[in-house]
Amino acid sequence: MNTTLEEKSVTQDMNVNDLDTLSQTSQDMQPNVTTPATPFDVQRKEKTDHQTVKINAKDVHVYYGESEAIKGIDLDIYQNEVIAFIGPSGCGKSTFLRTLNRMNDTIDSCRVTGLVSIDGRDIYDQNLDVVLLRAQVGMVFQKPNPFPKSIFDNVAYGPKLHGLAKNKYDLEEVVENSLRKAGLWEEVKDRLHQPGTGLSGGQQQRLCIARTIAVSPEVILMDEPCSALDPIATAKVEELISELSNQYTIAIVTHSMQQAARVSDRTAYFHLGDLIEVNSTEKVFTQPDHQLTEAYITGRFG
Repeated sequence: MNTTLEEKSVTQDMNVNDLDTLSQTSQDMQPNVTTPATPFDVQRKEKTDHQTVKINAKDVHVYYGESEAIKGIDLDIYQNEVIAFIGPSGCGKSTFLRTLNRMNDTIDSCRVTGLVSIDGRDIYDQNLDVVLLRAQVGMVFQKPNPFPKSIFDNVAYGPKLHGLAKNKYDLEEVVENSLRKAGLWEEVKDRLHQPGTGLSGGQQQRLCIARTIAVSPEVILMDEPCSALDPIATAKVEELISELSNQYTIAIVTHSMQQAARVSDRTAYFHLGDLIEVNSTEKVFTQPDHQLTEAYITGRFG
């Protein structure tokens, strides 16, 4: 699939006052960010030091009719990193996420300008196969949306569609491996032919993640994947995100700053359609470059 595709902030110079106070406030909000690095923290920093650009967005504008939702964003997303998009409701973070696999194409009034490339290939090239693009750049939505099929068929659907399994045994192996990667195999291995809709909310979301990775994507987009889940299910999905980042590039939209701090290597802050700041997650939460970022993470608005 890689071969197929290969062929195929706003920033303002404003001073941030009293960063010592901000740093202490951020530590109180999320101690995981400022505590001494654990082996997990060090591992993630080592990965982002190898800054191989996977996705490049340059001067991206998104319009709904005459309304401009995204205002000329430039952003590089690196291979095998987890990047979190944060910001108040309506800031454009989900709209921007959807530009990365052309999900906005499904909205008649939506228009995208600028460049979005993956591995150097313009994904808005009219000759690009959008179905293959969405296999390479998978999407996990806010609300779990399993197909009205069995657990097995939910995961097998994509590999069948894209011809990724040569026979029944290959397909069974793909399904099992995908469910294992999603941390769901042990919970469902004895009921694979029961409806996926019969699972709990957290299990359904992990089923959707298994369905996404079954077609061997390189990038996984997540639009508030834990917003409808309880804390226990959320913890399992967050643990899964950390594990999957060893194999996939992940961009996640979240309203939870604590979640962004726990799972991401870098954090991008959006405000009214502008990308205000993107930095290492630790820096964003302890010493942001922009007053708007500081105001948001300290709870002054949003």
